[in-house]
Amino acid sequence: QVQLVESGGGLVQAGGSLRLSCAASGRTFSSRGMGWFRQAPGKEREFVAAINRSGGSTYYADSVKGRFTISRDNVKNTVFLQMNSLKPEDTAVYYCAASKYYSGSYYVNDYNYWGQGTQVTVSS
Repeated sequence: QVQLVESGGGLVQAGGSLRLSCAASGRTFSSRGMGWFRQAPGKEREFVAAINRSGGSTYYADSVKGRFTISRDNVKNTVFLQMNSLKPEDTAVYYCAASKYYSGSYYVNDYNYWGQGTQVTVSS
């Protein structure tokens, strides 16, 4: 069992930065890939970024590549999403998720534990 709690969301102006954190409980954190997804009103949940269990491999959606950075701390059981150069289209609820596998993944169905989400709003 893994419980995930996101924090760090908020309201920011376009061009600004936010850092999301996801604190995990459970002994399997360091053996799982982790991911960040987001969902805007009226839209499907979409992949943002993922990281493998060691942190050595990362994956990004094209829309955030070069602006967002995913990282993890396996001692503190935490995964982070540093978001820079934010745009209004980044506005969404951001979810942290734990993968069924060692690697990160682009696919929602590869994740079996989800946080409650944190709202990110970017004003123009």
